[in-house]
Amino acid sequence: MAHKYPHVFEPMMIRGVYFKNRIELAPPGCGGGGDENGFVTPSVVEYFRPYARGGAAIITVGNCSIDITECNDEGPNQLELRFDECIPGLSTFAEMCRSYGAQGSIEINHCGATQGNVPDSKAGDNGFGPSAIVTAAELVRAQQQGRAPLKLREMTKEKIEETVQKYAAAALRCKKAGMQMAMFHGAHGNLLAQFFSPYFNRRTDEYGGSIKNRARFAVEVLDATRELVGEDFVIEYRISADEFAEGHTHFPETLQFIDIIKDKMDILHVSGGLHDTMGEPWHMRPMVQPYMWDWMYNVHFAEKIKKAFPDLIVATVGSIKNIAQAEEIIASGKADFVAMKRALQADPDMPRKYAEGREWEHRPCLRCSCFFMDKYGVFKFKCSVNPYFGRNSEYPEGRAPRAPLKKKVAVIGGGPAGIQAMQTLVERGHDVTLYEQSGEVGGNVKKAALLPVKRDVRQYLEYLQKQLLHTPARVLLNTKATPELLAKENYDALIVAIGAVPVVPDVPGIEKPLVHWAPDAHAKGIDVGDNVVIIGAGVIGMEYAIHYAGEGRNVALVELKDSPTISTSVAGVLGGEYDLLQGIKNEKIRLCFNSILKKVGDDFVVIADVKTGAEKEIPASTVLLAAGMKPRFIEAQQFRTCVPPTNLFVIGDCLEVNEIHGAVSTAFDIAVQI
Repeated sequence: MAHKYPHVFEPMMIRGVYFKNRIELAPPGCGGGGDENGFVTPSVVEYFRPYARGGAAIITVGNCSIDITECNDEGPNQLELRFDECIPGLSTFAEMCRSYGAQGSIEINHCGATQGNVPDSKAGDNGFGPSAIVTAAELVRAQQQGRAPLKLREMTKEKIEETVQKYAAAALRCKKAGMQMAMFHGAHGNLLAQFFSPYFNRRTDEYGGSIKNRARFAVEVLDATRELVGEDFVIEYRISADEFAEGHTHFPETLQFIDIIKDKMDILHVSGGLHDTMGEPWHMRPMVQPYMWDWMYNVHFAEKIKKAFPDLIVATVGSIKNIAQAEEIIASGKADFVAMKRALQADPDMPRKYAEGREWEHRPCLRCSCFFMDKYGVFKFKCSVNPYFGRNSEYPEGRAPRAPLKKKVAVIGGGPAGIQAMQTLVERGHDVTLYEQSGEVGGNVKKAALLPVKRDVRQYLEYLQKQLLHTPARVLLNTKATPELLAKENYDALIVAIGAVPVVPDVPGIEKPLVHWAPDAHAKGIDVGDNVVIIGAGVIGMEYAIHYAGEGRNVALVELKDSPTISTSVAGVLGGEYDLLQGIKNEKIRLCFNSILKKVGDDFVVIADVKTGAEKEIPASTVLLAAGMKPRFIEAQQFRTCVPPTNLFVIGDCLEVNEIHGAVSTAFDIAVQI
């Protein structure tokens, strides 16, 4: 069968090991999955099963410690490879991967200096390193914890040799477990990278100083490993092409390092960035790029490495969103393998869908943080668009179970909650009708996707719209659902997903023509003029402030609180918080915190300090509202008489405003029970 992606799906043989295609699961951490000894559990195996079933050729378990008493940077249940007793669990994982024609792999690591990131670690407060220095990150940690900073424990030559053998022995245990490959984590400022780094490595012996000396530790690890595992085992080595931090490793030196190790490993996995930065989160961005950054961010490094070393097999990683992008990368010779993590997390079946010509079914990643805080302050690791992620025990096949009784169900609203509800209900075998009062689906996602920086959301909007072309559900566009209309249909159940509306402050002049909801003004192409006042410094307010300031306009960003109100999808070092906060540090943006809108005039607004009450007048050619959304919960109640009272369900933003992840999760959780 011919397909459009011949390069992605072309097999490759390395050292007699068969790779069915060129897609690799980039190694996710698996710190909470091991048992009390750090051994693989059934939950670890099931966590990785969707990726193997979905068609990727390499399934890599991330950040497995060679000795958890020295390097424990993911908590008490981090997987470790120190004892032969780990082999049976690893074997179960390897067998699972083989059952789908995939190669199971382990990312072997010693975190070295970054040990101090995890409180109550089994390895103590300070890590081992090439030199006994106090790192910049440790200075921040010590200040936060109210203690004296700790120097790294400098590794003696005896300790270096012991550690070299631990790396090699870990790889051998992978082989004994039935794996045909393993990855060494020499990227992101872990121990292998620290020995090469001029920042971490201040040694004056044969392991420090020159490029060759600083590469010696990695060379010894690779040589010792090859001696133990033999010639029929594939070694993948992960690097940061550039660490993006002053005084650390940069690309020209990385090229020299590659020249030294190129014949000692089989696949060079090219990432970027640095882990242990604490107060400098920007340096982590090349590891996990936020939504404002370019797609395929690190590919240019892989391309340059391929040009410098054309015979080297290179894997690239970093915001590669789909198989079409992977095809372009491989076809153009920029890399030989493409590694994805978040894109496969959003849709583990992506390789299979593209191979089978079902691209429309691909669920695109939003490049959000993957960590969300609920209203009770509990952090959860989940995916905004994939409701099955992390629920392998409930849905082992990654799909909703068939309903025991087919029902007639209506869904009102074609936003992300409505579409997810429709999909899940259809999957369960119900007779489904979707009502959408406008001419196209998408709900408020249509407005959220407007700015150029929101192209990931535009992809998701296109995905929602494409579902209508293939669904067996009855879809009624340009149809306003009313209680009278629905009552005639005798539905067994009804899901209301009519979304939310912008919050409009109740102040004099708010009805004036210069006032708009921020996305509406952009959608209608309104000339906002030279003096833009934005009410609300949440994500939407900050994005539009940065956008209009970038066009050279004067922007006043007015916020009731004393700082921006970051949403959970962009909060933290893995989200877009840092980039938004940096973006509003623009001379064209006037930050008005602790301020409330009091009045809108014809060409000005009046704001007041919430603490002192002092008022000030600000010129305004346009006033843009970005003060949050209000659920349409009351409107949803009008449908209560259309079905039995227990069979009416309110989901998504009309129940509680909670971004795309909230819409998708509430829709799925309700629809899967009907």
